[in-house]
Amino acid sequence: MSFQRQPKEVSPFVAARTIDEKISFTRNSHEVQGTIFKILEQSVIVEISSDDAKKINSPSNLTVVSHKNYTVL
Repeated sequence: MSFQRQPKEVSPFVAARTIDEKISFTRNSHEVQGTIFKILEQSVIVEISSDDAKKINSPSNLTVVSHKNYTVL
């Protein structure tokens, strides 16, 4: 037996996000800009430059940012 997935209400802010949209966020006291790579329920996966990845000690140029922690440029 399987259960149907219940649709979840999405906030207008999250619903307005699009792939390749430019955003800004702060991590480890560094202001970082990047583009949305994938939109998730509670966060986005953001593609950042290699230089910014080094500054924030990220092992790759993709990082996860909560919808609460970024602004749209």
